[in-house]
Amino acid sequence: MKKFLALILSVAMIFALVACGSKEGGTPNTDGDTQQTDTPAAPVDIVIATGGTTGTYYAVGNALVTTIGDKLSLSKLTAVDSGASKANVQLVTAGQAQMSILQSDVLNYAHNGSGGETMFDGAADMNSLWVAGVYNETVQLVTAPSITSIEDLKGKTVCVGDVGSGTALNAAQVLEAYGMTFDDIKVMYDSFSGGAEALKNGQCEAAFTVSGAPTPALTDLATAYNFNMPSLSEEAVSYLTTNYPFLVQDNLPANTYTCVADETVCVAVKAVFTASKDLSEDVVYEITKAMFDNQADLANAQAKFGFLSPEGAVAGSFDLHPGAEKYYKEIGVL
Repeated sequence: MKKFLALILSVAMIFALVACGSKEGGTPNTDGDTQQTDTPAAPVDIVIATGGTTGTYYAVGNALVTTIGDKLSLSKLTAVDSGASKANVQLVTAGQAQMSILQSDVLNYAHNGSGGETMFDGAADMNSLWVAGVYNETVQLVTAPSITSIEDLKGKTVCVGDVGSGTALNAAQVLEAYGMTFDDIKVMYDSFSGGAEALKNGQCEAAFTVSGAPTPALTDLATAYNFNMPSLSEEAVSYLTTNYPFLVQDNLPANTYTCVADETVCVAVKAVFTASKDLSEDVVYEITKAMFDNQADLANAQAKFGFLSPEGAVAGSFDLHPGAEKYYKEIGVL
């Protein structure tokens, strides 16, 4: 009888210990240790590579951080300035950024290993996946007052954007539509603000900018310098949109810049948010959903978000991130 009572007491003590462990939030595992099951995972740190500090990418990236950053539970966002679209692809591949904003054509070049020696030239890079196309980026050419047509660029010093940038590639395409290459001009590489400053100071006679219009660097330039913006010819637009399907006609209204009184015929690419393939579906889904749930606030913070729409976000898309794809299927646009 004493042995039986001792056995009953031992079993009771074991059950008491298990119950105590459960109340403290743990569950026993097969090794006899206690596993905590109610501790939330720490938010993932996400660096968003944008562009130069005077460009639209930088403003858009920071608006995203300040507007939806505190609404996210799975990630913590930080926006940083960077060199250009190609640089953003490389930053994500190197793990120095987890999201980025870049041109849709550059993303296409990265995935196909194309774009020549200034882009990816056979070395495909598919680490950046499409999240949302936000707005059109217009290929803008500003020139000295003496230059009234794109043909006039021959032999002139032209800033074509940063080395390896999507702007430089688009500049080459525009020249190609007029039978020219970089060999026909004196090439200068610099940022949007650097090109604008060089034009104002007479260090170059034209500068390309590929950005949402109005672009801050050009708005500032217009307050101190009366530049021209030559329109593309109908033949050039047809050539560009036929040979480079990611380019679309995108005319700038008169007075987009104070010194340009007429409408300007241009072409454009799309500004795309991308995410690393290494980011989880849940993290990217939460960010994508938050963008659309808070679009009005985003548009108040940065006007370019006023162009964001679910249909436009997936128009022309390829290789969607699974998290973004989940959201678009959920709302019925895919």
